[in-house]
Amino acid sequence: MSRPATTQAEPPEAAEQFDIGSTDDSLQRMTELFALHGDLYRVYVPARKSHTYVVHHPDDVKRILVSNHRNYTKGIGLDRVKILLGNGIMTSEGEFWRRQRMMLQPLFHRRIITEFARVIGEENTQLLARWEALAGRGEPVNLTDEMSELTLSVVLRAIFGRDLDRMSAELGGNPFEVVTREQERNLQFAYKFRSLTKLVARLIERRRADGEEHFDYVSMLMNARDKDTGETMGERELIDEIMTLVVAGHETTASGLNWTWYLLSQHPEVESRLHAEIDAAQEAPAPSLAQMERLTYTRQVIDEALRLYPPGWLLSRRTVAADVLSGYEIPAGANVLLPLYLLHRHPRYWRAPDAFMPERFAPEHEAERPRFAYMPFAAGPRHCIGETFALYEMLMHLHRVARRFRLIYVPDKPIELEAQINLRTRHPVFMRLERR
Repeated sequence: MSRPATTQAEPPEAAEQFDIGSTDDSLQRMTELFALHGDLYRVYVPARKSHTYVVHHPDDVKRILVSNHRNYTKGIGLDRVKILLGNGIMTSEGEFWRRQRMMLQPLFHRRIITEFARVIGEENTQLLARWEALAGRGEPVNLTDEMSELTLSVVLRAIFGRDLDRMSAELGGNPFEVVTREQERNLQFAYKFRSLTKLVARLIERRRADGEEHFDYVSMLMNARDKDTGETMGERELIDEIMTLVVAGHETTASGLNWTWYLLSQHPEVESRLHAEIDAAQEAPAPSLAQMERLTYTRQVIDEALRLYPPGWLLSRRTVAADVLSGYEIPAGANVLLPLYLLHRHPRYWRAPDAFMPERFAPEHEAERPRFAYMPFAAGPRHCIGETFALYEMLMHLHRVARRFRLIYVPDKPIELEAQINLRTRHPVFMRLERR
């Protein structure tokens, strides 16, 4: 598609006025508006007395996130997330964000991530033991809850190491269970979650006092230093980054696995090919990152699940100065939305966009679409810092579990989308376990 050569006055405007991106039916309405107006349109939001601009073209996405990213800050919805996570790298801006990102980046190097193989492997071993018992009794598994509990356990052990058991023993249970126990991400949840910062503060204080060595993210964050000043993080900065890792490292991976298993259950030919690849690979309780990356078709399955159902389905930005997108001038201070769900299903860039076709991610098909038509972990300087960890975790889970079980979908309630902060199934997904 050719791009407009000259700047036009105003992009198409939706006839309806609503708080786009913040209502429960935003995704449905945005799908209809995209079909009606195309790659860029605007919606007037009465509560803010301003327009919000919605962008779907890969060239505009690249400009916003990469080539002109300094002209964009975080947009609408940031206040809600800040209440939950404080001023961690998901919400911070400017020079402070750059400093924090530079300090955290080395902690997610491949060499570091593969050191968590045992943690990921042990949590999947425990899951397999539970599932063996359920399969023996013929009981279905609540897949949604299981994926949430698995990924929370993995991220908590990666963050807190052996101190997680100490905290749980002292408090008579895992204090972070509130993350899986309460599904609503409202102010009440934010209050309960932020109250856990007191536990984290005591843990940091204890570690500074005893000097004991640990291999976990708390230890790495405490030892991280600013490359220019040599300074470490202050207590508030540490706590906010730790709380950010708990949430960011759990919910997106859980949602991705939930959708992956559901899609596999609906496509037996894909499931059979995935089983064949996994069966042919060497079995190991805690395979390395490099070993998991050799599961090329399994990775394509994950990529396709994340294309159809990207957990972070909507990115939000705000212009600093005026910009030009799709030939239209976007004013300074304007909110801009990038609906990844619709970008990933854009009919111009995806053949049969609603179909589950993992082979579209085979190397020979990469040139069929623009680079910025697919980005489940965002892109540019603010792309998800935990992308490699999340993919490793998902690959190892499938490697361990699909070798032993087929998951057969049990229709309980219809599969409906819940598009809030993350894209989830509105109701839990239940599966019957069939031993292979």
